[in-house]
Amino acid sequence: MAAQAILTIIKGKLPGRQYTFDSRTTCIIGRSPECNIQLPNDADHSTISRYHCLLDINPPNIRIRDFGSKNGTYVNDNKIGQRAAHQTPEEGAKLQFPEYDLKSDDEIQLGDTVFAVYIKADPEEINIPNFSLPTINHNQPAIQQPNFLAIIQRWLSLAAGGNQKLLAIQGYNIIKLLGKGGFGEVYLAQHNNSGKFIALKVMLPAIAANENAVQKFLRETENTKVLQHPHVIQVIDYGFFEDIFFFTMEYCAGGTVLDLMAKYGGKLPVNIAVPIILQVLNGLEYSHNAEIPYVKLQNGGFGKGNGLVHRDLKPGNILLNYTNGKITAKIADYGLAKSFDLAGLSGQTLTGSSSGTPAFIPRQQLLNFKYVKPEVDAWATAASVYNMLTGEFPRDFTGDPFLAVLQNDPIPIRQRHANIPKKLAEVIDLGLVEKPDIYFKSAVDFKSALLDSYKTMLI
Repeated sequence: MAAQAILTIIKGKLPGRQYTFDSRTTCIIGRSPECNIQLPNDADHSTISRYHCLLDINPPNIRIRDFGSKNGTYVNDNKIGQRAAHQTPEEGAKLQFPEYDLKSDDEIQLGDTVFAVYIKADPEEINIPNFSLPTINHNQPAIQQPNFLAIIQRWLSLAAGGNQKLLAIQGYNIIKLLGKGGFGEVYLAQHNNSGKFIALKVMLPAIAANENAVQKFLRETENTKVLQHPHVIQVIDYGFFEDIFFFTMEYCAGGTVLDLMAKYGGKLPVNIAVPIILQVLNGLEYSHNAEIPYVKLQNGGFGKGNGLVHRDLKPGNILLNYTNGKITAKIADYGLAKSFDLAGLSGQTLTGSSSGTPAFIPRQQLLNFKYVKPEVDAWATAASVYNMLTGEFPRDFTGDPFLAVLQNDPIPIRQRHANIPKKLAEVIDLGLVEKPDIYFKSAVDFKSALLDSYKTMLI
């Protein structure tokens, strides 16, 4: 049975209206026409803000937080957010309130409108919150990591003994730790016979994984494995053993674009940043059109489809290699973090990070998360090159970062860095246009415009 989160209006002027969510998404409730649940912009709903609150939904789990509304959001009569009476909407936007888990039979109240929450799922799928409203902030649940290195070393001995589930790492030795995050670590490993280096990534589910979630994630991983392009990191193999996922991936010795920016004092010169981004756009052009094996069809089954959207492109997800002094850029984490999150294995909220770092996502990705198109990656690429050239984000961020995505327009790049060439600045600014629509609909469109502007600098 597919899990569902269902909201039904039980009090107010619109009783009986029902909203059903059966997959990972965000939902904004308010009076703005852009809201996923739009309440009427009339006198009866005047106490509800344009962007009132945010729901983070990954059925059967659902979380809520207030957007600094004038009159507050209530869960079971507990107020979970409200700006002070003397504060303006602009001051309210600078606030950030905690998120709270919801469960069946909870009630959400905005003004005179009350929603009843119903969670439809198998009992073992539901994660019961271990705290009560309104006292605990849990934006980032603490995860106690195991000793991954010790686990991997034991796995390597098991692989040498012929364990079939560990064939992907058979014959490798661990060289060093490359990095760690909230749910895993990445190691440099070398094959004993060939001497080839790979990156070995391990990921621990933050919650007790069920078989459906595991299979969903592995299916999505198979989609990323088929991506083979000079500017996309190759996922070589993967597995799931002792409740831990592991992946062998292409290794890049040059670190990330963020590392390179640090070497240049926080921002890159044009002649380094733009060629890197052009390579990234080549990788996106391929990935957005590649044939992938597992796409959910309208009949509920699975079949072949075309294209994957990254959804979390940023300088930290662009890896580098150096060959004869030339830089080769490769898109990393193509779908792994996103799929891990969508399968419900991260235990994080969308607003934690996996839906896209707020500084690098357009409004459309927040407003229409479930149906994002390749154009959101084109926008994120423009945001990335903006950051690479200026060391700053396109938007100003204060308070709630996702409210900033909705309300704060990108700042023209020459206001951040007056020395950016005018033609180049014009293209980057166009790349960040998102109202009413994203300007560049594809990586190809943005690459063509960016390349033309760059060529004028070289003449």
